[in-house]
Amino acid sequence: MAKVGLIGAGRMGMPIVGHLLRAGYCTLVSERNPAAVERVTQLGAQCVETSALAAESDFILLCVGYDAEVRALLDGPDGILSNARPGTIVAVLSTVHPRTVRELAAQAAPRGIHVVDSTVCRGGRAADEGTLLSFVGGEAEVVERLRPVLSSYSSDVVHSGGVGTAQVSKAVNNLILWACLVANHEGMALANRYGVDTDALREALMRSSAVNGALGNWGKQSMAWAQDDMNIVAEMADDCGISLPQSGLVREICRTLRPRRYQIEQYGS
Repeated sequence: MAKVGLIGAGRMGMPIVGHLLRAGYCTLVSERNPAAVERVTQLGAQCVETSALAAESDFILLCVGYDAEVRALLDGPDGILSNARPGTIVAVLSTVHPRTVRELAAQAAPRGIHVVDSTVCRGGRAADEGTLLSFVGGEAEVVERLRPVLSSYSSDVVHSGGVGTAQVSKAVNNLILWACLVANHEGMALANRYGVDTDALREALMRSSAVNGALGNWGKQSMAWAQDDMNIVAEMADDCGISLPQSGLVREICRTLRPRRYQIEQYGS
């Protein structure tokens, strides 16, 4: 069985490690958090330095936070590009600008290393259950080689097109998600002020034309990444010269509400 390396065993990365192991993959993990290292070891994976992971892995999954972290992992003498073998597939699960993945793919190509983007949707619970939706952007042949790895933790794997398109797909997902979450909150706040049973209303709306995923996950979603997601959307819109006025407003609301969570108790607060 192929060796799979994962960098970043956080909220999404940790359950993915478990699914990879259950699928029979020899799993290597690079992680700095001591508590996460202990958990990874308990699961049965091996913790190694990034350079060793790159040298030994057939597939490498990046589950870190930001563009700068993704770039740093690939560059430098201890980075992935300096240590990975030709033919290695590097999948960027992180939510970053599509330009970042395209640039890294171009940088890796002369070395025979394939960089693709493979963004995930549906959140932490889906990661726990192995039912994530994975968008993957890259050449068809490379995507098909990677598909069994992605299928170990994803119930749906969608080839979105060339490198960078998975990031675009995730950005669209996030744009709609946060717009719906804001609209849900405002609608429920209005209903609450008029004395409507909001629990009953939400259940009814889930069977109406207003149904949306954020409404189904009411009270279970954090705003922690909302501003970062919308910042990427805004930068992408600027790059291609398109106006997205509603997403601009949602971005400002997310910036204001970032420290909070949407909870039913917060109606009208």
